[in-house]
Amino acid sequence: MSATKVLIMGAAGRDFHNFNTYFRDNPAYEVVAFTATQIPGIEGRLYPAELAGSLYPQGIRIHEENALEP
Repeated sequence: MSATKVLIMGAAGRDFHNFNTYFRDNPAYEVVAFTATQIPGIEGRLYPAELAGSLYPQGIRIHEENALEP
């Protein structure tokens, strides 16, 4: 069974906390990105691999929410 792909809407304290407590190191899910709405200038950055865990050796990209296709 393949992992369910997840997009976490938001890139700030609580969103990162939710990732770290539930999705990090959980092979049932693949977090493909975070979106940036709350912290100016964070889009285009990465949630660092050091914090993302072993499933995300390249980190997790943070995209501008308005740029996502519906």
